[in-house]
Amino acid sequence: MSTTQDYQAAEQLLRRPARPGELVVGDRVRPQWIDGGARFHYAVSTGSGKRFVLVDPAAGAREPAFDHPRLAAALSAASGHPVDPDAMPFAAIGLTGTAVEFVAFGEFWRCALDTYVCERAEFTPPGNPLEVPSPDGKTAVSLRGHDLWARSRSDGREWALTTDGGPDHGYGLGPASTGNAALLRKIGLPHLPPAAVWSPDSTRVLAHRTDERAVRLAHLVEARPADGGAPRTHMQRFAHPGDESVPLAELVVLDVAEGTVVRAQAEPLLMTRLSPITAKWAWWAEDGSAVYYLSQPRDLRTLTLHRMDPATGEVTTVVSETGPTRVEPNQWLFEPPIVRVLADEVLWYSQRDGWGHLYRYDLRSGELLGQVTSGPWAVRQIVRVDEASRVVYFIASGLVAEDPYRRTLCRIGLDGSGFAKVTDDELDHVVTVSENQECFIDSASAVDIPPVTAVRDWSGRVLVELERADVSKLVATGWTPPERFRVKAADGVTDIHGVLYRPRGFDPERRYPVVDTLYPGPQVNRVSPAFDPGGMGLDAEPLAALGFVVVAVDGRGTPGRDKAFHDAASLADAGSLADHVAALRQLAETRPWMDLDRVGAFGHSGGGFATVRAMLDFPDVYRVGVALSGSHDARCFNPGFVETYDGADNPDAWARASNVDIADRLTGRLLLVHGGLDDQVHPDQTLRLVDRLIAADKDFELLIVPGAEHTFIDCLAYVRKRCWDFLVRELMGVRPPAYRPAPIPIDAELLGEMFA
Repeated sequence: MSTTQDYQAAEQLLRRPARPGELVVGDRVRPQWIDGGARFHYAVSTGSGKRFVLVDPAAGAREPAFDHPRLAAALSAASGHPVDPDAMPFAAIGLTGTAVEFVAFGEFWRCALDTYVCERAEFTPPGNPLEVPSPDGKTAVSLRGHDLWARSRSDGREWALTTDGGPDHGYGLGPASTGNAALLRKIGLPHLPPAAVWSPDSTRVLAHRTDERAVRLAHLVEARPADGGAPRTHMQRFAHPGDESVPLAELVVLDVAEGTVVRAQAEPLLMTRLSPITAKWAWWAEDGSAVYYLSQPRDLRTLTLHRMDPATGEVTTVVSETGPTRVEPNQWLFEPPIVRVLADEVLWYSQRDGWGHLYRYDLRSGELLGQVTSGPWAVRQIVRVDEASRVVYFIASGLVAEDPYRRTLCRIGLDGSGFAKVTDDELDHVVTVSENQECFIDSASAVDIPPVTAVRDWSGRVLVELERADVSKLVATGWTPPERFRVKAADGVTDIHGVLYRPRGFDPERRYPVVDTLYPGPQVNRVSPAFDPGGMGLDAEPLAALGFVVVAVDGRGTPGRDKAFHDAASLADAGSLADHVAALRQLAETRPWMDLDRVGAFGHSGGGFATVRAMLDFPDVYRVGVALSGSHDARCFNPGFVETYDGADNPDAWARASNVDIADRLTGRLLLVHGGLDDQVHPDQTLRLVDRLIAADKDFELLIVPGAEHTFIDCLAYVRKRCWDFLVRELMGVRPPAYRPAPIPIDAELLGEMFA
């Protein structure tokens, strides 16, 4: 049974992604480049504060960015506040060469590094977060009403770049359906920065005019506004599958000095998910001579690279590929396309041979020049192209026999010769390239191996080691590393992979209830190959702390493997729930402590849909379920997801992906949770299901959280506690302890990750 101590441990693990009190130290290095990318500094949590490190890769040097005890003493003397050198009262710094600058105790400080005298200084804001600054730093672009405006950062002068924007027909906006308006209101932002990208010479801006005038309207009710007044209605443009009108983006190039607007002489782009600029489907040539962008028809079976003349708006086709199923520039829906335009060639990602590989095309004629990479593995990302040496560096998965999802940095000649692994080991590698392209930061880890972070050159040689993650505080909570496993899919042939977490205080002589933490994709994986997957690991580790065996599986239809594996995606199958059932049964054959008579499902968003679908399709396996923010009826959901994986004109498939139509199958114990202001998956998705459950006389529990958006960002601790209590009651058969978790503060670092 779960005790108060188990709940305390679970709360610590739940809080970890928001990172207010670090349990892992040294697992993340976020470089702040200086000196043109030749050096960088970064901050590392000590658990109680931050320490700051300065790195010179060329010299192989790593040292404190400043003398922490001296600066602490100087700041204490100047401010009158006590300062602990191991817990500096600031989270970020600026290095000017002769001084370090920071904000502490509500004031801006500058500390000279030769004398260590700290003085209050005039604060120069780093920039408005709602603006997009030019590369030369002289001008910034922002939204004002429905139009784009420019501002001189030297004298504050402002002028309009567009003047004809209007309601639902403005500039620089992504689709309202994925705009996170409810979340932005909670954190005090009116909107995101505009979808706009500057030309390399800082003279022009690529943006788009968004047309949602004919897109259907949805309505959300804010039951109790912050001012305590009457309920308030929020309207949102939100298309459904099969709708004739969906969001469109008309590309424009704005000359900042001349005030001219050049419009693409082509049909507007379909924009059901993200702005093409935000998604990096539209970009400037390195010399600013052209704009390149990708387009797809609604059936997604053709992918085309276009060139737009920024002076005339003339559009020509560079490369186009058509296939019998989706033609994707990347299996991961929200990762940048794996396309790179070179001086005279195009590196083009294609799955035409069954795997994701690079092909080379002539930039002028569009002629195929040859296949660059090949083999039973997949290219994940183009990292760097050295045109002088005719070499491309890229991330690939499928080259580690133990785990086909682990990422390896590789290189190959543009002619397909000289393939080699730069990171030649069995670990997963996350790579960050230096601003000057001379080296890269490599974080090497595995699900059960904490990361080691180092700077390497392009041969793979370590120039300087940065951090070895310390997990001692994590282990002190009772956490143990998860087990990566491989089993057969329901077809008995295909290998599938996942992770298993043993319960806190594990005793192999006991039998434990099992929770399958679901997220079906097909646009992202459920399990990361790296250590500490962060947000996607939000549920697994706390549930294990409560005393559950927890599993997470990537079944057929999820990304990261060959094309056939991903093409198996069907929303109704929810990430191939049959594969999850097969995995549970195979795991239990050699783990008698897994009690398959007590199995629950737990998921959020697409995972909420999958949780209910698991209970409806496999009621003999999944006896209990907790579904948060579930997208239960595909016919009333975002076509950017539904049409992508179930077809642009397939109402029968959309109906099969509805939990509403089969709600009468429910036999287990179900908790449904939804935010009243969820503008990503509207609360009517859950209420439609509730209506059918009531009609079928089914027993269930429902929690509608007034004012909550999709992620429950300001009430996460409460919501998760309700979920934990339900699982403890229904799977363990005991009364949960009277435990009240502390609220989780909204963390700026976490918000940055969400909007990255």
